[in-house]
Amino acid sequence: WQPEAVQAYWDPDRFYKAPQTLQGEFKGEQCIECHSAVTPGIVNDWRASGHAKPAKGKEPVLCPACHGNNHQALHMPTPKVCAGCHENRFTQFMDEKRYGFPGHALAMERAVDAKHFADKPKAEVASCLQCHSVATKCDSCHTRHRFSAAEARRPEACVTCHSGPPHPDDDTYFASAHGKKYRADAARQDWNKPLTKGNYSAPTCAYCHMRNGQHQIADKTIWKFGLQEVNPNTSGNEVRRRAWVDVCSDCHDATWSAAQLKGLDRERKSAWGKLYQAENILKDLRRKDLLHPGAGQRPPYPTDLMEGLLPHARIGYFDGQASAFYNVSPIEREYFEMWYFANLGAYKGAAHGDQQSVTRWHGVLDKSLAHIETRAQELRTQGETEKKTLGKRADPGRHWLEGEYTRSKRENN
Repeated sequence: WQPEAVQAYWDPDRFYKAPQTLQGEFKGEQCIECHSAVTPGIVNDWRASGHAKPAKGKEPVLCPACHGNNHQALHMPTPKVCAGCHENRFTQFMDEKRYGFPGHALAMERAVDAKHFADKPKAEVASCLQCHSVATKCDSCHTRHRFSAAEARRPEACVTCHSGPPHPDDDTYFASAHGKKYRADAARQDWNKPLTKGNYSAPTCAYCHMRNGQHQIADKTIWKFGLQEVNPNTSGNEVRRRAWVDVCSDCHDATWSAAQLKGLDRERKSAWGKLYQAENILKDLRRKDLLHPGAGQRPPYPTDLMEGLLPHARIGYFDGQASAFYNVSPIEREYFEMWYFANLGAYKGAAHGDQQSVTRWHGVLDKSLAHIETRAQELRTQGETEKKTLGKRADPGRHWLEGEYTRSKRENN
C-alpha cells in the first residue's frame, strides 16, 4: 500500500519526505529570498503573520524554526514542532485524549484504526483524512502561513470540517439565533480580541467549545457526539453540565441555561427510544437468520480477524454499529443512516438551538423506523415462504462474497 501524495501534508510524521532537488543548509533570510520567487503567496502570508511581526522585544520566527535548515531533511511543522514555542496550547490539545472519542487529538486514530478503513477505496481514505488530519497538524484551524488566531476564532474555520450529513454543525449553528446574529455582526467584530466575556456580540464555535481560548474541545462533552446513549446525570456529566451553564451564563440566566440542557436530554431520550426500537427489530431478524446477506455471507473487513472467524451482524453501538459502512444488508444500512445521519441532525439541532432541524430530523427518524418495520415484516414473510418451500433459508452461495468492487479493493488497497 502506498499513500496518496497529499497525505504527506495530512500526516507528515509518517509520510512527508523532503525534496531532494536542492542541497545545503540555509538561513531564514535565504529561504525568504528564494521563496519570494518560487512560492510568493506563502511568503506574503508569512509576512502578514505574528511570526514575522512578533511582540515587541521578540525575534521573528523564520522558516528554519518550523521546517529545519537542511533542505534535504526538511520537515512539516507537526503539533510537536509547534510545541517548541506553544507548549501550553500543545499540552491542552494532547490532554484532550483522556476524554476519549470524539475529539480532535484522537481524530487520526479514529480514522485509521477503524476496521472498515483499510477496506475503503483510496479516494475515500483521502476524503476522510483531510478533516481527521486535525490531530496531526495545526493548520486545520489557523491556516499556514499566517497561522492567524483571528481566523481560527470564526465559525468558518470550524465548518470547513464540521459540515455535511455526519455532523451538520454548520446548518444547525447558522440556522440558530446565535448563528444569525453572528452573520449580522461578523464584519463589525474585532476578531483579534480574546475569546472572553464581553468581546463578542454572539457566541461562535470557539467561544463555546474552546472556553477562553483553551485548546481543548472534548472537556465538556456530555452526549458523546450524540452517537452513544449515556446517562447524562453521572458525576462526571454533572461537572460538565455546570461548565456548560457557566459558558451560557455569559449572556443568559443560569436557570434558563440549565433548562436548555434538560431540553437536550429530553430530545436524546426521544431519539434513542426510536433507535432502540429499530435495533430490537434487527436483532430479532438476526436471531431468526433473516438478514440478507447474513453474517458469514459477506466478506469481512481485511483487518477484522474476529469477523473472519466468528461472523456476526453489526447491530448496536458496541457490536460494531460505528463500523457499518460496508458489507451489510440493506435494512442494516438503513438503520445505520437513521443512527448516523438523522439522529445526528436532530442532536446537533437540539444542541445548537435550531428547533426546525430537531423537528425535521425526528420526522426522518419516524419515517425510517416505519420503513424498517415494513421491510422486517417482508423479510419474515420471505423467511416463512423459504422454510415452507425449501425447508430452510435459501443459500446464496458465494454470491455476496465475490464481485467487481470486492476484487478491486482486494487488489488495489
